[in-house]
Amino acid sequence: MVVLGASAGGVEALRQLVRVLPADFPAAILVVMHLAPGATSALPQILGRAGVLPAVAAAHGRPLAPGVIHVAPPDRHLLIDDGVQFLSHGPTESGHRPAVNATFRSAAVAAGPAVIGVVLSGALDDGALGLGSIVERGGVAMVQDPEEALYPGMPESALARTSTEHVYPVEVLGKVLDKLVRTPVPTAEVPPPSPALLLEDRIARDGVRLDAVVPDDVTPPSGHSCPDCGGTLVEVGGRDGHYRCRIGHAWSAEALLRAHDLEFERALWTALRSLDEKAALARRMQENAYGRAAPAGGRYENTARECVAAAETLRRFLLAQDPEPGRDHDR
Repeated sequence: MVVLGASAGGVEALRQLVRVLPADFPAAILVVMHLAPGATSALPQILGRAGVLPAVAAAHGRPLAPGVIHVAPPDRHLLIDDGVQFLSHGPTESGHRPAVNATFRSAAVAAGPAVIGVVLSGALDDGALGLGSIVERGGVAMVQDPEEALYPGMPESALARTSTEHVYPVEVLGKVLDKLVRTPVPTAEVPPPSPALLLEDRIARDGVRLDAVVPDDVTPPSGHSCPDCGGTLVEVGGRDGHYRCRIGHAWSAEALLRAHDLEFERALWTALRSLDEKAALARRMQENAYGRAAPAGGRYENTARECVAAAETLRRFLLAQDPEPGRDHDR
Protein backbone atom coordinates (compact mmCIF):
# COMPACT_ATOMS: atom_id res chain seq x y z
CA MET A 1 0.00 0.00 0.00
CA VAL A 2 1.35 3.41 -1.01
CA VAL A 3 -0.04 6.58 0.61
CA LEU A 4 0.77 9.95 -0.95
CA GLY A 5 0.19 13.26 0.86
CA ALA A 6 0.38 16.70 -0.74
CA SER A 7 -0.97 20.22 -0.46
CA ALA A 8 0.11 23.51 -2.06
CA GLY A 9 2.08 22.76 -5.24
CA GLY A 10 1.13 19.13 -4.94
CA VAL A 11 -0.85 18.66 -8.15
CA GLU A 12 2.23 19.03 -10.35
CA ALA A 13 4.28 16.82 -8.02
CA LEU A 14 1.62 14.11 -8.15
CA ARG A 15 1.38 14.34 -11.94
CA GLN A 16 5.16 13.91 -12.31
CA LEU A 17 5.19 10.97 -9.91
CA VAL A 18 2.34 8.95 -11.44
CA ARG A 19 3.71 9.63 -14.93
CA VAL A 20 6.67 7.30 -14.27
CA LEU A 21 4.70 4.47 -12.61
CA PRO A 22 4.27 1.42 -14.89
CA ALA A 23 1.03 -0.33 -15.78
CA ASP A 24 1.98 -3.38 -13.69
CA PHE A 25 2.49 -1.37 -10.49
CA PRO A 26 1.59 -3.97 -7.85
CA ALA A 27 0.36 -1.82 -4.95
CA ALA A 28 -2.79 0.15 -4.19
CA ILE A 29 -2.17 3.91 -4.12
CA LEU A 30 -4.04 6.33 -1.85
CA VAL A 31 -3.75 10.07 -2.54
CA VAL A 32 -4.67 12.78 -0.06
CA MET A 33 -4.56 16.45 -0.99
CA HIS A 34 -6.01 19.34 0.96
CA LEU A 35 -9.31 20.43 -0.56
CA ALA A 36 -11.94 22.94 0.49
CA PRO A 37 -15.10 21.25 1.88
CA GLY A 38 -17.37 22.44 -0.92
CA ALA A 39 -14.88 21.89 -3.73
CA THR A 40 -15.37 19.58 -6.69
CA SER A 41 -12.14 17.68 -7.17
CA ALA A 42 -10.83 17.03 -10.68
CA LEU A 43 -7.75 15.32 -9.26
CA PRO A 44 -8.77 11.76 -10.31
CA GLN A 45 -9.14 12.93 -13.92
CA ILE A 46 -5.86 14.87 -13.79
CA LEU A 47 -3.90 11.92 -12.43
CA GLY A 48 -5.63 9.45 -14.74
CA ARG A 49 -4.48 11.46 -17.74
CA ALA A 50 -0.96 11.96 -16.36
CA GLY A 51 0.07 8.29 -16.49
CA VAL A 52 -1.03 4.78 -17.36
CA LEU A 53 -2.58 3.86 -14.01
CA PRO A 54 -6.33 4.42 -13.56
CA ALA A 55 -7.30 7.04 -10.97
CA VAL A 56 -10.68 7.09 -9.23
CA ALA A 57 -12.37 8.97 -6.43
CA ALA A 58 -12.27 6.90 -3.26
CA ALA A 59 -15.59 5.24 -2.47
CA HIS A 60 -16.78 4.14 0.96
CA GLY A 61 -16.93 0.36 1.33
CA ARG A 62 -15.06 -0.40 -1.89
CA PRO A 63 -11.98 -2.68 -1.63
CA LEU A 64 -8.58 -1.21 -2.42
CA ALA A 65 -7.30 -2.38 -5.79
CA PRO A 66 -3.62 -2.82 -6.71
CA GLY A 67 -2.46 -0.65 -9.56
CA VAL A 68 -5.28 1.86 -8.97
CA ILE A 69 -4.93 5.40 -7.62
CA HIS A 70 -7.64 6.10 -5.01
CA VAL A 71 -8.09 9.86 -4.41
CA ALA A 72 -9.61 11.20 -1.19
CA PRO A 73 -12.75 13.27 -1.93
CA PRO A 74 -13.39 16.73 -0.44
CA ASP A 75 -14.54 16.89 3.20
CA ARG A 76 -13.82 13.22 3.97
CA HIS A 77 -10.87 11.51 5.63
CA LEU A 78 -9.70 8.52 3.59
CA LEU A 79 -9.10 5.62 5.98
CA ILE A 80 -8.60 1.86 5.62
CA ASP A 81 -10.63 -0.85 7.31
CA ASP A 82 -9.47 -4.42 6.57
CA GLY A 83 -8.49 -3.62 3.00
CA VAL A 84 -11.64 -1.59 2.36
CA GLN A 85 -11.89 2.17 1.85
CA PHE A 86 -13.51 3.99 4.76
CA LEU A 87 -14.63 7.60 4.20
CA SER A 88 -15.08 9.50 7.44
CA HIS A 89 -16.53 12.85 8.42
CA GLY A 90 -14.42 12.75 11.58
CA PRO A 91 -12.89 15.85 13.18
CA THR A 92 -10.67 18.08 11.05
CA GLU A 93 -6.92 17.97 11.61
CA SER A 94 -5.09 21.32 11.44
CA GLY A 95 -8.21 22.60 9.73
CA HIS A 96 -8.18 19.91 7.02
CA ARG A 97 -10.53 17.13 6.01
CA PRO A 98 -9.16 15.12 4.25
CA ALA A 99 -5.97 15.22 6.29
CA VAL A 100 -2.74 13.48 5.32
CA ASN A 101 -1.99 12.46 8.91
CA ALA A 102 -5.33 10.66 9.23
CA THR A 103 -4.70 8.49 6.14
CA PHE A 104 -1.07 7.80 7.04
CA ARG A 105 -2.04 6.69 10.57
CA SER A 106 -4.85 4.48 9.26
CA ALA A 107 -2.52 2.82 6.76
CA ALA A 108 0.05 2.24 9.51
CA VAL A 109 -2.56 0.53 11.68
CA ALA A 110 -3.99 -1.52 8.81
CA ALA A 111 -0.86 -2.71 7.03
CA GLY A 112 2.21 -1.98 9.19
CA PRO A 113 5.41 -2.83 7.30
CA ALA A 114 3.54 -3.18 3.99
CA VAL A 115 3.03 0.61 3.81
CA ILE A 116 5.13 3.21 1.99
CA GLY A 117 4.33 6.79 2.96
CA VAL A 118 5.27 9.65 0.63
CA VAL A 119 5.19 13.35 1.55
CA LEU A 120 5.16 15.81 -1.35
CA SER A 121 4.99 19.59 -1.77
CA GLY A 122 2.82 21.50 0.69
CA ALA A 123 2.75 24.25 3.28
CA LEU A 124 2.93 23.68 7.04
CA ASP A 125 3.37 20.18 8.47
CA ASP A 126 0.45 17.84 7.73
CA GLY A 127 1.82 14.33 7.16
CA ALA A 128 4.83 14.66 9.45
CA LEU A 129 3.31 12.83 12.42
CA GLY A 130 1.58 10.27 10.21
CA LEU A 131 4.81 9.46 8.40
CA GLY A 132 6.43 8.82 11.77
CA SER A 133 3.61 6.38 12.61
CA ILE A 134 4.28 4.47 9.37
CA VAL A 135 7.96 4.10 10.24
CA GLU A 136 7.13 3.08 13.82
CA ARG A 137 5.03 0.24 12.40
CA GLY A 138 7.87 -0.96 10.14
CA GLY A 139 6.86 0.87 6.96
CA VAL A 140 8.99 3.01 4.67
CA ALA A 141 9.13 6.82 4.52
CA MET A 142 9.79 8.74 1.30
CA VAL A 143 9.94 12.52 0.95
CA GLN A 144 10.16 14.86 -2.02
CA ASP A 145 13.40 16.83 -1.99
CA PRO A 146 12.43 20.12 -0.29
CA GLU A 147 14.71 22.05 -2.65
CA GLU A 148 12.59 20.85 -5.59
CA ALA A 149 9.18 21.26 -3.94
CA LEU A 150 7.19 24.36 -4.86
CA TYR A 151 6.24 24.61 -1.18
CA PRO A 152 8.86 22.92 1.03
CA GLY A 153 6.95 23.14 4.33
CA MET A 154 5.52 19.61 4.38
CA PRO A 155 8.71 17.88 3.16
CA GLU A 156 10.88 19.83 5.62
CA SER A 157 8.53 19.11 8.54
CA ALA A 158 8.45 15.40 7.65
CA LEU A 159 12.24 15.21 7.57
CA ALA A 160 12.51 17.11 10.85
CA ARG A 161 10.51 14.35 12.57
CA THR A 162 11.46 11.24 10.60
CA SER A 163 14.86 10.27 9.25
CA THR A 164 14.88 8.53 5.87
CA GLU A 165 17.36 7.85 3.11
CA HIS A 166 14.60 8.12 0.49
CA VAL A 167 14.66 11.85 -0.30
CA TYR A 168 14.53 12.51 -4.05
CA PRO A 169 13.21 14.78 -6.78
CA VAL A 170 9.74 13.59 -7.76
CA GLU A 171 10.62 11.68 -10.95
CA VAL A 172 13.45 9.81 -9.18
CA LEU A 173 11.12 9.21 -6.25
CA GLY A 174 8.61 7.52 -8.54
CA LYS A 175 11.23 5.18 -10.01
CA VAL A 176 12.55 4.23 -6.57
CA LEU A 177 8.99 3.73 -5.34
CA ASP A 178 8.36 1.22 -8.13
CA LYS A 179 11.40 -0.77 -6.96
CA LEU A 180 10.43 -0.62 -3.29
CA VAL A 181 6.90 -1.96 -3.82
CA ARG A 182 8.41 -5.02 -5.52
CA THR A 183 10.69 -5.73 -2.55
CA PRO A 184 9.37 -8.44 -0.21
CA VAL A 185 8.04 -7.08 3.07
CA PRO A 186 10.14 -8.19 6.09
CA THR A 187 8.57 -11.14 7.84
CA ALA A 188 9.85 -10.21 11.30
CA GLU A 189 7.03 -9.75 13.79
CA VAL A 190 5.97 -6.12 14.19
CA PRO A 191 4.69 -4.87 17.55
CA PRO A 192 0.97 -4.05 17.61
CA PRO A 193 -0.09 -0.43 17.16
CA SER A 194 0.35 1.68 20.28
CA PRO A 195 -2.76 2.71 22.25
CA ALA A 196 -2.11 6.33 21.26
CA LEU A 197 -2.06 5.44 17.55
CA LEU A 198 -5.23 3.36 17.86
CA LEU A 199 -6.96 6.18 19.74
CA GLU A 200 -6.12 8.77 17.09
CA ASP A 201 -7.28 6.43 14.33
CA ARG A 202 -10.58 5.94 16.21
CA ILE A 203 -11.04 9.69 16.58
CA ALA A 204 -10.58 10.19 12.83
CA ARG A 205 -13.29 7.57 12.26
CA ASP A 206 -16.01 8.60 14.69
CA GLY A 207 -14.87 11.57 16.78
CA VAL A 208 -14.42 9.75 20.10
CA ARG A 209 -14.67 12.30 22.91
CA LEU A 210 -11.14 13.02 24.01
CA ASP A 211 -12.03 13.71 27.65
CA ALA A 212 -13.27 10.13 27.97
CA VAL A 213 -9.72 8.93 27.35
CA VAL A 214 -7.48 11.85 28.38
CA PRO A 215 -9.08 13.37 31.50
CA ASP A 216 -8.10 16.81 32.75
CA ASP A 217 -6.40 15.47 35.87
CA VAL A 218 -3.92 13.55 33.68
CA THR A 219 -3.48 16.04 30.84
CA PRO A 220 -4.25 19.59 31.97
CA PRO A 221 -5.57 22.15 29.49
CA SER A 222 -2.87 23.73 27.34
CA GLY A 223 -4.24 27.24 27.66
CA HIS A 224 -4.97 27.31 23.91
CA SER A 225 -8.40 27.19 22.30
CA CYS A 226 -9.45 25.25 19.21
CA PRO A 227 -9.89 27.53 16.17
CA ASP A 228 -12.57 25.17 14.82
CA CYS A 229 -14.91 25.04 17.82
CA GLY A 230 -13.45 27.27 20.54
CA GLY A 231 -12.99 24.35 22.93
CA THR A 232 -10.00 23.82 25.19
CA LEU A 233 -7.01 22.08 23.62
CA VAL A 234 -4.89 19.51 25.46
CA GLU A 235 -1.48 18.25 24.40
CA VAL A 236 -1.73 14.57 23.49
CA GLY A 237 0.36 11.58 22.58
CA GLY A 238 3.46 12.67 24.46
CA ARG A 239 4.48 14.69 21.39
CA ASP A 240 5.56 18.27 21.67
CA GLY A 241 3.12 20.57 19.92
CA HIS A 242 0.32 18.09 19.07
CA TYR A 243 -3.08 19.15 20.38
CA ARG A 244 -6.68 17.96 20.35
CA CYS A 245 -9.87 19.47 21.72
CA ARG A 246 -12.55 17.50 23.56
CA ILE A 247 -14.50 16.67 20.41
CA GLY A 248 -11.39 15.60 18.51
CA HIS A 249 -10.18 18.48 16.33
CA ALA A 250 -6.41 18.08 15.98
CA TRP A 251 -3.80 20.83 15.60
CA SER A 252 -0.05 20.93 15.27
CA ALA A 253 1.66 23.87 16.94
CA GLU A 254 2.59 25.31 13.55
CA ALA A 255 -0.93 25.02 12.15
CA LEU A 256 -2.37 26.44 15.39
CA LEU A 257 -0.08 29.46 15.13
CA ARG A 258 -1.17 29.99 11.50
CA ALA A 259 -4.85 29.71 12.45
CA HIS A 260 -4.49 32.31 15.19
CA ASP A 261 -2.62 34.56 12.78
CA LEU A 262 -5.51 34.37 10.32
CA GLU A 263 -8.02 34.92 13.12
CA PHE A 264 -6.12 38.03 14.22
CA GLU A 265 -6.00 39.34 10.65
CA ARG A 266 -9.74 38.77 10.19
CA ALA A 267 -10.38 40.71 13.41
CA LEU A 268 -8.31 43.62 12.12
CA TRP A 269 -10.17 43.72 8.80
CA THR A 270 -13.45 43.66 10.73
CA ALA A 271 -12.22 46.56 12.86
CA LEU A 272 -11.24 48.46 9.70
CA ARG A 273 -14.67 47.95 8.18
CA SER A 274 -16.32 49.15 11.39
CA LEU A 275 -14.17 52.30 11.46
CA ASP A 276 -15.00 53.09 7.83
CA GLU A 277 -18.71 52.58 8.48
CA LYS A 278 -18.59 54.66 11.66
CA ALA A 279 -16.79 57.50 9.84
CA ALA A 280 -19.38 57.45 7.04
CA LEU A 281 -22.24 57.51 9.54
CA ALA A 282 -20.65 60.35 11.53
CA ARG A 283 -20.26 62.43 8.33
CA ARG A 284 -23.93 61.86 7.47
CA MET A 285 -24.98 62.92 10.97
CA GLN A 286 -22.63 65.92 10.74
CA GLU A 287 -24.29 67.04 7.49
CA ASN A 288 -27.75 66.63 8.97
CA ALA A 289 -26.78 68.55 12.11
CA TYR A 290 -25.28 71.44 10.16
CA GLY A 291 -28.33 71.50 7.92
CA ARG A 292 -30.50 72.02 11.01
CA ALA A 293 -27.94 74.39 12.59
CA ALA A 294 -27.73 71.90 15.48
CA PRO A 295 -24.82 72.31 17.93
CA ALA A 296 -23.80 68.63 17.71
CA GLY A 297 -22.34 69.00 14.20
CA GLY A 298 -18.84 69.70 15.51
CA ARG A 299 -18.90 66.58 17.69
CA TYR A 300 -19.85 64.39 14.72
CA GLU A 301 -17.11 66.02 12.64
CA ASN A 302 -14.52 65.18 15.30
CA THR A 303 -15.78 61.61 15.47
CA ALA A 304 -15.51 61.20 11.70
CA ARG A 305 -11.99 62.67 11.68
CA GLU A 306 -10.81 60.33 14.46
CA CYS A 307 -12.30 57.30 12.73
CA VAL A 308 -10.68 58.18 9.40
CA ALA A 309 -7.28 58.64 11.04
CA ALA A 310 -7.53 55.32 12.91
CA ALA A 311 -8.78 53.52 9.79
CA GLU A 312 -5.91 54.81 7.65
CA THR A 313 -3.35 53.69 10.24
CA LEU A 314 -4.93 50.24 10.39
CA ARG A 315 -5.24 50.03 6.60
CA ARG A 316 -1.55 50.84 6.10
CA PHE A 317 -0.61 48.16 8.62
CA LEU A 318 -2.76 45.49 6.95
CA LEU A 319 -1.62 46.29 3.41
CA ALA A 320 2.02 46.23 4.50
CA GLN A 321 1.77 42.62 5.71
CA ASP A 322 3.37 40.04 3.40
CA PRO A 323 1.15 36.94 3.18
CA GLU A 324 3.05 33.78 3.99
CA PRO A 325 3.68 31.43 1.02
CA GLY A 326 0.95 28.92 0.44
CA ARG A 327 -1.60 30.41 2.80
CA ASP A 328 -4.28 30.76 0.16
CA HIS A 329 -3.41 27.43 -1.47
CA ASP A 330 -3.18 25.12 1.51
CA ARG A 331 -6.86 24.33 1.84
